Amino acid sequence: MPTSQNPHDFILFDLDGTLSDPLEGIGNCLNYALAHFGYPTKPLAELARYIGPPLDQSFIAETGSSDSAHIHALVAKYRERYGDVGYAENMLYPEIPAALAALQAAGIPMAVCTSKRGDFAEMIVQRFGLSDFFRFVNGAEIGTHKWQQIAALREQGIVTERSAMVGDRGVDLIAANRNGLTGVGVLWGYGSRAELAAEQPRHIFETPMQLLQLAAPEHLHA
Repeated sequence: MPTSQNPHDFILFDLDGTLSDPLEGIGNCLNYALAHFGYPTKPLAELARYIGPPLDQSFIAETGSSDSAHIHALVAKYRERYGDVGYAENMLYPEIPAALAALQAAGIPMAVCTSKRGDFAEMIVQRFGLSDFFRFVNGAEIGTHKWQQIAALREQGIVTERSAMVGDRGVDLIAANRNGLTGVGVLWGYGSRAELAAEQPRHIFETPMQLLQLAAPEHLHA
């Protein structure tokens, strides 16, 4: 439970753009799927906007298709490469392990909540040696929104209104707001300050070590 030392009883972390930089892997896999179905490929920088939202929404936006069977086929082709090499084309943000270790030392339970499929997310967390920091990794299948993932965690009593959701995109903060959690935006990922500020998060942090403020007494960051 939260105390005067620990104002949050649980912290959920987004994965892509929050714990690690996945642009190379996601971009290469998007292009792999697009090329297979005859669409033009794009420079990685142009595909960065698709880091964060659910994969099916990204393919809908990129192709303009509303054919669910076609979108599912694109997703399957993406995952063909992602499960082989794409998940490993990923870089851990340098200060993340130290920040997680400090939050763990403060006694705050933590978990990953990502729109990525759960087994892929587990592979990434294990690859970077982060498994011991997290109670669980919560992933999603196509058609599930992050706010629905958090709603299920609330229904199970795992997170409460005293929990926090940390992420680099507006979708993370929308999910927090819809479920009564504290929203925490981070600027080292792929969302702009304007995108994050529009969702009125409690905090917007510029560096991972600022996450330690989540373990500070409430009055220090109110």
